[in-house]
Amino acid sequence: MNYAESQATDRQRNAFDAATRTIHITRQDMDRLRFLIKSIQSSKARDDRDRPYLWTLESELDRAVVVNAEEVPPDVVTMNSRVRLQDGPMAWIVTLVFPEDADPEHDRISVLAPLGAALLGCHAGTTTSFRVPGGSLRSCEVMSVLYQPEAAGDMDL
Repeated sequence: MNYAESQATDRQRNAFDAATRTIHITRQDMDRLRFLIKSIQSSKARDDRDRPYLWTLESELDRAVVVNAEEVPPDVVTMNSRVRLQDGPMAWIVTLVFPEDADPEHDRISVLAPLGAALLGCHAGTTTSFRVPGGSLRSCEVMSVLYQPEAAGDMDL
């Protein structure tokens, strides 16, 4: 399978996943992420490494249920949430952040990264799949949401 076929297969899989998994997102996160996408799409100077993942993030946003910050279930991964993930015997904790705050060495994962886009809106107990650079398909389970700004009353992050 070549790269184009792999991308088409990913889009089909994501379309199926989109139809079977509901995600929740706050109006504030939705507005900021839509603005981010438009900025990247219109920017000629932006590093092109983010562009391949925009369609993944866009598809997540297109199917998201927009809710008030106070209505987000506390087990949902929102922007700036810290979550515990499990992939087989490997467990780790990451924080989902906007690109300007990303720092993979400190487990701050951009929403534009494959894992970041896959995590947005997931509930604890959800297994999500994502394609890593190089083409391998990985999956992990969201074991728990350790911190969610909305649940903590931190609405200004």
